[in-house]
Amino acid sequence: MSFGDPNNPYGQQPGQPPQGPPQGQPGYGYPQQAPQGVPPQGYGYPQQQPGYPQQQPGQPYGAYPQQPGYGGQQPGYGGGMPELAHWGLRAGGFIIDGLIVGAPYILAAIGVGMGEDGGGGFLVAIGFLGMLGLALWQMYMEGTTGQSIGKKAVGIRLLREADGRPLGFGMAFVRRLAHFLDNIACYIGWLWPLWDQKKQTFADKVCSSVVVKAN
Repeated sequence: MSFGDPNNPYGQQPGQPPQGPPQGQPGYGYPQQAPQGVPPQGYGYPQQQPGYPQQQPGQPYGAYPQQPGYGGQQPGYGGGMPELAHWGLRAGGFIIDGLIVGAPYILAAIGVGMGEDGGGGFLVAIGFLGMLGLALWQMYMEGTTGQSIGKKAVGIRLLREADGRPLGFGMAFVRRLAHFLDNIACYIGWLWPLWDQKKQTFADKVCSSVVVKAN
C-alpha cells in the first residue's frame, strides 16, 4: 500500500529520510568549513586570500606597503664614524697650523730686528693683525669643512661626535677657547688622546667633538 501520488514532484515517499545538503557541505547561511588543520575564521569575516600582504592598521585600503624614503637608511646597513685619528696625526696638523698662523708675526719680528727703530711698532701691529686673521680663517675652515690647512695636510677632520658633521664656526671658536683647559696641569690635556678611548682632548670633551681620519 503506497501513500501519495508517485507523479507528484513535491511529494515525499514514506520511509525515506528528508533531503538535505550533501554530506560535508554546510547548510545555507553557514560559513564554509575550513579544511582540516586550518583554524576556522570568525563568523562574518571574509576569508583571507593567499599571496597578498596583510593590510597594515591605519593604512588606507588598497594602498601599497610603506617603503623607506629616498636616501633613508636601510635596516641592517649604514656606516659609522670614521676611524679616530691617533695622537701623532693630530700633533702634526697642530704644528702646521701653528706655523701658518704665526708666520706673519715671525716675519714682522724679523723685520723689526733688521730695520730701523721708527717702524718697528707698525710692523709688529701688522704682524699681529695678520696672525689674528689667519687664526680666524683657520677656525672658519675647521667649523665649516672640518679641516684647517694643517688637518688637511695630514688627512684628518674635526667633526661632531653626535652626527659626524662639522662643528660650525661658533663651536670651532668655543673649542679654540676651551683649549686653555688642555694647558692646565703641565699641558696634560694635549696628551690625553694618547690613552683616552675616544682620543679626545679636554676641549674635545667640552665641545663633544672628535678628530677622525679623512676618507
